[in-house]
Amino acid sequence: MAIAHLAFLTPGNYAEDSPYQGLEDTLRLFEQGEALGYQGAWVRQRHLERAVSSATTLLAAATQRTRRIALGTAVIQMGYENPFRLAEDLATVDVLSHGRLQVGLSAGAPPYGPLLGGRLFDGDAQGIDFSHARVERLRSNLRGDFFGDDDFFVESPAGRHRPRVQPHATGLVERLWYGGGSLKSAQWAGAQGYHLLIGNLNRGEQTDNFFEAQRSQLDLFHASWSAPYAPRVALGRVIVPLDSADTATRARYRAWAALRVPRTLGPQGDRRTLFARDLVGTSDEILESLRQDPILPSVQELRLELPYDFTGVEYAQILSDTARYIAPALGWSPAQAVEAAGHGVPRAAATSRPSSITAIA
Repeated sequence: MAIAHLAFLTPGNYAEDSPYQGLEDTLRLFEQGEALGYQGAWVRQRHLERAVSSATTLLAAATQRTRRIALGTAVIQMGYENPFRLAEDLATVDVLSHGRLQVGLSAGAPPYGPLLGGRLFDGDAQGIDFSHARVERLRSNLRGDFFGDDDFFVESPAGRHRPRVQPHATGLVERLWYGGGSLKSAQWAGAQGYHLLIGNLNRGEQTDNFFEAQRSQLDLFHASWSAPYAPRVALGRVIVPLDSADTATRARYRAWAALRVPRTLGPQGDRRTLFARDLVGTSDEILESLRQDPILPSVQELRLELPYDFTGVEYAQILSDTARYIAPALGWSPAQAVEAAGHGVPRAAATSRPSSITAIA
């Protein structure tokens, strides 16, 4: 195995009466992830929940708190978005981050659309196209193509210029991802040149086995790839190491994981959703499970999917233990060490880990 890119995905959740503290804790987690050498920090975007409802706003703040780590959204449900206005927001964040933004997207009607009604829609929702075409409209806006005829110009106090999305974020269209989980989504992402986000759930369309389903999606994605740049796949797994947690926290982690085991025993619901087992245990136990993960050897990017409603201290412990004890055994080196090696300066000191952990071949 050769994991070259380690990232984490956080829900950015907060207490009902203290949203500031939760959002601030999320920004601090981004800072800690960068200090630990993580290459990416992703935030979920959720609506009507105690979590981040505007990923672009949070990541704009994160651009001013970090300098190196990639900043990702996973995923923005396009059914809630205006493709033109979202393009302006994403381009602004990308410019502020000096090109560090990674944009995860999904198509489909907004789940809470019927509840929101006129609060969200300007007309009859039945006439709105929520298909993949809506995602493509966003990408078209981000390309930087000029709008209107060649002789159409925008006049403003800043001067006379051709109209297009401003600011223009060079290269952002090659950093768009699609949240996969089905054969259709994997095939479409590859054919259209969107990188692929896969995680700990998918649809059991031809099998009841989680890993077989994910393997089929991954193979179809690569077979369908058509873009001139290299495809990327980021694999998400729920990883909760116990190594530096205290006794009470260890017990709570294990109890949390035990409650989630039933959903992993077979397909769930009409969509036949398959769930991977959460990896909760000591670093040795987690590494033993990862050695048996048939998907991991096929990717170079691993994302920790952090659980909902854990504390900031617990998230920090999970990130630290993973970077110290687990990721190095997967072939990973922290970003600071990689940068130092490339610039002829001393590498960061190797992080200590239990002697019982050996590198995974």
